Amino acid sequence: MRKLLGLLAFVATIAVGRTGFAEDLPAWAFSANPPVPKPAAPPADDGTLKHVPGSAVAMTSAQVRDAFNIPDWRPGNHPAAPDVVVHGRKPAVIACGYCHLPNGLGRPENAGLVGLSAAYIAQQIADFRSGARVSSDSKLVPPDLMDAIAKAATEEEVKAAADYFSGLEPKPWVRVVEAATVPKTHVAGYMLVPDAEGGAEPIGQRIVETPENLAQTELRDSGSGFVAYVPPGSIARGEKLVGTGGGRTTPCGVCHGADLKGLGPVPRLAGRSPSYIVRQLYDFRSGARAGLWSPLMQGVVRDLTPGDIVDIVAYTASRKP
Repeated sequence: MRKLLGLLAFVATIAVGRTGFAEDLPAWAFSANPPVPKPAAPPADDGTLKHVPGSAVAMTSAQVRDAFNIPDWRPGNHPAAPDVVVHGRKPAVIACGYCHLPNGLGRPENAGLVGLSAAYIAQQIADFRSGARVSSDSKLVPPDLMDAIAKAATEEEVKAAADYFSGLEPKPWVRVVEAATVPKTHVAGYMLVPDAEGGAEPIGQRIVETPENLAQTELRDSGSGFVAYVPPGSIARGEKLVGTGGGRTTPCGVCHGADLKGLGPVPRLAGRSPSYIVRQLYDFRSGARAGLWSPLMQGVVRDLTPGDIVDIVAYTASRKP
């Protein structure tokens, strides 16, 4: 996947000097792009029109990469969006819909915003601005990009985006499959993508979340979701931990609702990206997330093992959103 070199350049200094966190982080969730000596610029656009199945829209590669005029392949799958979602504001406020998609469902490297309360979304922007929310892994560019956008956005832009995404209806986006063997993957675009040569390997104690259709995901098609492979038996084990706490944590439904679809400003867990949720659990435990209500979550995750986290998130991702 092509990196937005020019757009990301202005956030390059944010991670410098950040305090590290001691806990080992699962590389399958904290998917940092491998270092390269000198990132290649995207190829020149030859004007060829791209298409995705089920859409009459056609775009060039340059249009797909335009983060200030988002590629909206399916304008019928969401209501009219405010300007900050569609266009953002140059130079620093990248359009919200570019990363989170116009229907708010997001991708593994960022947050799905659909169905979250406006108050919760606005609070996260405030936490990014204040430095109360960072990533446990300083190599991840998406959180740094969000930090820069939050600092540059106006209150009016934040409110418009929060109101828009909070009003969208959650839809199934991640297909969860228990499997002992999974496709071989590598990191590209801060997510796991299948190896071009194919092949399979044991899943181990991982969740492998990858595009259902890599070509459509690379074109930022909001109609093409993801599949998450989880270890055999993890959904049932996670259901028990979520429901009872297993003596190691608080039952998730106490705060997130019995159906895990959120309560007031407390966010939805059901059906959300497992890679994203795993990162948040580690960020709470490390103290990288220290915003409003974070102390409550720190106690919840303190005694969880890596296996517990895999099981819990396998279950929450499998639930109907």
